[in-house]
Amino acid sequence: MGFCEHCAGQRFDRAQVLRALRAARRKLPRRERSSHADAALAAAIQAVRSLEIPHIEYFDEVTGDEVLH
Repeated sequence: MGFCEHCAGQRFDRAQVLRALRAARRKLPRRERSSHADAALAAAIQAVRSLEIPHIEYFDEVTGDEVLH
């Protein structure tokens, strides 16, 4: 299954953010992995994972408007 340019770009951006958050979490010293920093990073990772990415379709030939669905 392929994705349009918008969806592919959004998925790529989201993946980059998740990789950066996970890397930051791994860099925490062992003793701090149960700290507030770890909890904040875990919450941020979950928030990004749960984002719904809207798909945008352009109807140039009809009205020139964009529709979110």
